[in-house]
Amino acid sequence: MTLRCLVLASGRGSNFEALLRASAGADAPYALTGLVTDRPATGAQALAEAAGVPQRCLPFKAFPSRASFDQALAETLVTAAPDLVLCAGFMRVLGPAFFTHCPLPLVNIHPALLPAHRGLHTHRRVLEAGDPFHGATVHWLTPALDSGPTIAQARLPVLPGEGEAALAARVLRLEHALYPQALAHLAAHRLAPPTPLELFWDEEALTPWA
Repeated sequence: MTLRCLVLASGRGSNFEALLRASAGADAPYALTGLVTDRPATGAQALAEAAGVPQRCLPFKAFPSRASFDQALAETLVTAAPDLVLCAGFMRVLGPAFFTHCPLPLVNIHPALLPAHRGLHTHRRVLEAGDPFHGATVHWLTPALDSGPTIAQARLPVLPGEGEAALAARVLRLEHALYPQALAHLAAHRLAPPTPLELFWDEEALTPWA
């Protein structure tokens, strides 16, 4: 089952780039059919243009309210009709108006081992808590922030004396490998995997576009 995926992004697009590169493989279980951004001139848009992926920008600041933006975004996605919508660095919390108008399945990647550390500043919070492990979670997106069921999760050890920037870089590299793995997991089970995929990364063997 090849999944037709539309990506939502807000910034430089490093996860989008990872998904693009993984989707170029001959046996890739998914294809990226479009990109929607909430701000103009993002790195993700430049990547989409170079790859020939259709794109559309819905500038958040051009809408009179969050609800009007949410409804417009929902209508855009429903018109495109992908199998999955992938949030890849999409920095908007979607409100009730979005979920009222969009019945499509949505997936998000979060830089933490959910249910721990929902929300922002996860790397700092992991270090402040003295957690021995950190990682990333791919999960179904629901109206409750970072609370949807887990699809796949990967962890790595926090190194002694490691700072926030170094830890963030390691987790981002892990995200780039985990997201394609999670999509393969969904494709293999036709969007309904019986159990989450749980991984512990060997960083020496990890490649960014695995």
